Amino acid sequence: MKGAVERDREFTEFVVRQRASLVRVATLLLGNDRAQAEDVVQTALTRLYLRWPRLRSDSVEAYARRCVVNAVTDDRRSLFRRRERVSDQLPEVAAVDAQYRDGAPLMALLAKLPKRMRAAVVLRCVEGLSTAEAAAAMGCSEGNVKSQTARGLERLREMYPKHAHDFV
Repeated sequence: MKGAVERDREFTEFVVRQRASLVRVATLLLGNDRAQAEDVVQTALTRLYLRWPRLRSDSVEAYARRCVVNAVTDDRRSLFRRRERVSDQLPEVAAVDAQYRDGAPLMALLAKLPKRMRAAVVLRCVEGLSTAEAAAAMGCSEGNVKSQTARGLERLREMYPKHAHDFV
């Protein structure tokens, strides 16, 4: 059995390797809200850390993606997020992440898709996961992933017809 120091080292190495990818997925799922994506990934990594000793090394990445998808869903259900927040200060305007600047129209379109459809399109088409990996991350069947992806791509083609060829 591994000691706590060894487990912490392995977890830290995993986070260093995978955090950027997890933030990218969360950002896409949240409609380009980078700050919220950072919060969601932190929540997901906390959950992952608590389960770390019981995870198999071959399933850690899939479990981490599942944690992110679940954290996005939980965040949207949160009463705190639905309440109006009053402030006497104007909100700061979030800077658009350089990696998404050219994809701004795509980000706006993804934000218009329902959350499950957006998750399927992001995981399959942007992240390049297999149907089985996306199904594991979303907690649904492979058939559901296939249908959500197909419907999502069709909606994107309808919303942005001049770039329909971009949506594989």
